[in-house]
This record gives sequence, C-alpha cells and structure tokens, in this order.
Amino acid sequence: MNTIDRWSVDIYLDETDGETHAEARLATRETDGMRGRGKARCNPADWDVPEIGAELAAARALSDLAHRLLDAAAADIEAVTHEHVNLADR
Repeated sequence: MNTIDRWSVDIYLDETDGETHAEARLATRETDGMRGRGKARCNPADWDVPEIGAELAAARALSDLAHRLLDAAAADIEAVTHEHVNLADR
C-alpha cells in the first residue's frame, strides 16, 4: 500500500455527573477542525462500568464525525459538479 496522506483521529473523553462525553477530532493536512461528538449515561438501574460509557460515547462521536465527513464530501462534489448529491444513503 502506498501512503499518499495521513489522517489522524484523536478521541477525548470526559465524565461528569454520570455522563461520559467524547469528542473525536480529525486532523488532516487540509483541516484540523472537523469534530464529532457523542455521549453516554449510565442508567441508574445498571452497573456503573466506566469503560462501557467510554466505548459508547466514543462510538457515537466517531459516528457523528463520519456523518460530518460524508456531508463535507457531498458539499465538495456539489461544488465541482454543480449537482445535488446525497452520500449518506449509500
């Protein structure tokens, strides 16, 4: 595999008042400003397992970031083709 570029995603986690918040930050040569956010909270009836909250919040942040990246790609395609595209359904 020939590497043409490198993109990195850092995930930052914070827990406050029973909620775990995650932020996924994408860094590329072009941008470091794209971010996705997610959160999770422990149901009072469930066991408090912080790792599960971190996993859920991180997964939701990555999912949010993926949707934002699809939206950015669609906007870039529209700017070139001058036609509407919807990449989220694929």
